Amino acid sequence: MLLVLDVGNTNLTLGLVHGESIMASRRAATRRSETADELELLVDGLLRLDGASLADVTGIALASVVPALTGVAVSVAERRGVPLMIAGADNVPMPIRTERPAEVGADRLVNALAVARLYGTPAIVVDFGTATTFDCVAGDGAYVGGAITPGLELGLEALASRTARLPRIELREPEHAIGTDTVSAMQSGVVLGYRALILGLLEQLRLELAQAEGVRDVGIQVVLTGGLSAAPWARDLPGVDAIDPDLTLKGLAILWTLASGVDDVPGLDASGWAGSAAASIHIVSDKAR
Repeated sequence: MLLVLDVGNTNLTLGLVHGESIMASRRAATRRSETADELELLVDGLLRLDGASLADVTGIALASVVPALTGVAVSVAERRGVPLMIAGADNVPMPIRTERPAEVGADRLVNALAVARLYGTPAIVVDFGTATTFDCVAGDGAYVGGAITPGLELGLEALASRTARLPRIELREPEHAIGTDTVSAMQSGVVLGYRALILGLLEQLRLELAQAEGVRDVGIQVVLTGGLSAAPWARDLPGVDAIDPDLTLKGLAILWTLASGVDDVPGLDASGWAGSAAASIHIVSDKAR
């Protein structure tokens, strides 16, 4: 089986690819100081929640924005003798039309690849993570840039930690914009204000992408992903075509298939996921198990 692993600044998310589906994804807090032993125990423990283990893994596809943990994952793969592919600008098979392609986060490129293959283009992916990222994909499948804003929970944490009297509150949409106490006022500002930010920025990005592509803005596919994408306030956002919390994991599975250069990879039906295009693959460790 293929282990797909997304290491973010706040959470580590993983899933096992079996056939054309990802077995129940699991999430844990990211610990930047984690050792190879600790990461191996964590991943194995999360897999065991779904009746699997690291012993079942025959390959690992990794997207990481935490360099220290990228190296730790390499150590785990080498110890296990499992092939490891690290996603990045050098092996994601799509044009990257930005000034510095190497600086684009691996998760953003993987999301762009996944939305193009699974939902069509032109498209915008909104990923609700530590930062909320907006990634635009042109009609020909090229990554053309986007926007980055502080994530919702980051803003909430800043209010509580950088002020003397504002409390930590539940992340819930209030009934009214006019708050009648501190908690409801904070919920209004954080949740409703953040929702307005998302809608305003999404509208501008959709308009610019539509103009560049020569299409109507309603022709832009908008897909939400990330840990908060299934929250009630996100589900109600207008103009959203799909909510796919596992989009990054699916993109890693697609990338692995494409990078393998074959139509039928054991444990993954390439025809169902992504077609037969091939890309270069960066194997860190390919020792026989």
